[in-house]
Amino acid sequence: MMKIVVKYLFILLLMASIAFIFYNKVYIPKSTYATVEAHKGELDVEVYGIGNVGANHIYKITSQVGGKILSIATDEGKWVKKGELLVTIDTVDIPQLLDEAKIAVKKARSELVASKEEKGRLLAQQSLAEVTYRRYFKLKQRAYISNAEFDKVKTDLDSIKAQVASSRAHIETAKMEISRASKSVEAFEEKLKRYHIYAPVDGYVIARHVEMAQSVQSAQIILEIVDPASVWVKTYIDEKISGRVKVGQKAIIKLRSSSNKALSAKVARIVSQSDAVTQEREVDVSFDKLPIPFYINEQAEVRIAAEHYTNVVKVPAKALVYYNEKRGVWVKQGAKAHFIPVTIIARGVKEVAIFGIEAGAKLLIASVKNKPLNEGSSVY
Repeated sequence: MMKIVVKYLFILLLMASIAFIFYNKVYIPKSTYATVEAHKGELDVEVYGIGNVGANHIYKITSQVGGKILSIATDEGKWVKKGELLVTIDTVDIPQLLDEAKIAVKKARSELVASKEEKGRLLAQQSLAEVTYRRYFKLKQRAYISNAEFDKVKTDLDSIKAQVASSRAHIETAKMEISRASKSVEAFEEKLKRYHIYAPVDGYVIARHVEMAQSVQSAQIILEIVDPASVWVKTYIDEKISGRVKVGQKAIIKLRSSSNKALSAKVARIVSQSDAVTQEREVDVSFDKLPIPFYINEQAEVRIAAEHYTNVVKVPAKALVYYNEKRGVWVKQGAKAHFIPVTIIARGVKEVAIFGIEAGAKLLIASVKNKPLNEGSSVY
């Protein structure tokens, strides 16, 4: 009999121990909920988008002439200054042709000077011959000289006039030759410039497509330079929420290469045409301070502060739940759970502005480790 009593006492003790352990190790933890307090404050409603680093101004540096690359003074990842010599192409025989054209100009100018001097000498002879002609003409009228003597003087005057006319023609020819040769000089000098390629802006070299001694064709792309002032993130926003975005709004950019670093930015441009397939709108967001180095086409996350609310009651987004087909929050009243339906005013990244509860309310945060909440549930 004693053994039976001891046996039952042992079983009762074991069951009590199990109940105690279950209550303290299972029931109590399952019924213990984290709590947060609703509070008033400011809330930024953010629009989220994914995009890539791009630029409004990317200069594709091309060659205007074909030829062999003699030198390239820069490379990918290098900064260049406006007007800096970037590429030199073999000019072949252009310098020699330029020298020949310059010599032709010099020769034509010398001929012009000689022709003008010759014209001056001939005009002096013509003036003297005209005086002689007028004197002989009077003598002939008085029959003091023979016709042969008068004809010789007249022939001399006509010859000198012909020489003056020829001299004038030589002068005009020399002037035309100077003009022609000068234009050739200008043309060769202009053509020579095309064999030297200079930076159009202060910029950053993002691509180099040729190597030393490589032959290039006219209009072939040699380098790509980006204007750093025009670098931005081309992000794509769903049409449903794109209407909230305005030019000038503040934003945060997180590059994939440094996702833990938030870079301040602002909305620079909203493309007016949406993508008909994805139903997204391109929004270009520029950096307040460009990160160096930067990488074109790097993926980036963008958060745009589209709306700003002040003096609103805020709760963590994870506190919002659905219960009996209503959206609301669980609050702790004494040791019991009570559900309160609420109206959402605005959604932020981690917080939500709501109407329906007062600031200071203790909100219950349920998790998969807790028992599901019901109206009147015991909570700790």
